[in-house]
Amino acid sequence: MAGEAGTVGLYGFGAAAHIVAQVCRWQERRVFALTRPGDREAQAFARSLGAVWAGDSDGPPPEPLDAALIFAPDGSLEPTALRALRKGGRVVCGGIHMSHIPAFPYNLLWGERAVLSVANLTREDALSFFATVPQVGIVTHTHTYPLARVNEAIAAQRSGTLRGVAVLVP
Repeated sequence: MAGEAGTVGLYGFGAAAHIVAQVCRWQERRVFALTRPGDREAQAFARSLGAVWAGDSDGPPPEPLDAALIFAPDGSLEPTALRALRKGGRVVCGGIHMSHIPAFPYNLLWGERAVLSVANLTREDALSFFATVPQVGIVTHTHTYPLARVNEAIAAQRSGTLRGVAVLVP
C-alpha cells in the first residue's frame, strides 16, 4: 500500500516493522524508524536491521517521507506522520487497533497526501510474501513465552521492552 515509495517511515518498531524494514531494505527503499521517544534500544534494533535513521516519533525524520506505515496503536501518530510526508505521500495504518485520531488541519492532507488502512490481507498476499522470504533472507527476532505467561508477553509488548515478536508456546 506504500506504492513505489523510496523513503519509508515506520512508526512503531515491533513485530511487523522489524520484518517490513528488512523487506524495504531488500527492495532498496530507505527506512526511517520512528519509535517511542527515548527508546534508544528500539532505535539501535532498527538500525541493525537496515534503517538509515532511527529517532523519536514525536519529531520529524531528517527528510520528508514518501510513505509512513503506522504500526503503533497510537492515533496521535496520524497527524505526526502526515506532517512528515512530502506532497503525494501516503500514510498507511497497519495496526489492528488504534486509539482515536485527533483532529488536524486540512493542510496536512492537502497536496495529494493520502491516508489508508489495512483491513485484511488476502491468501494471495500471504503466498506472495512467503515466496519472497527466502529471497530477502528475513530474520525474525522471536521471544517465546509459555502460554501460562501470556500476560507477561502482553505486558512486554505494551511497554515496548519486547524486541521483535512474542510467540506463545504450549
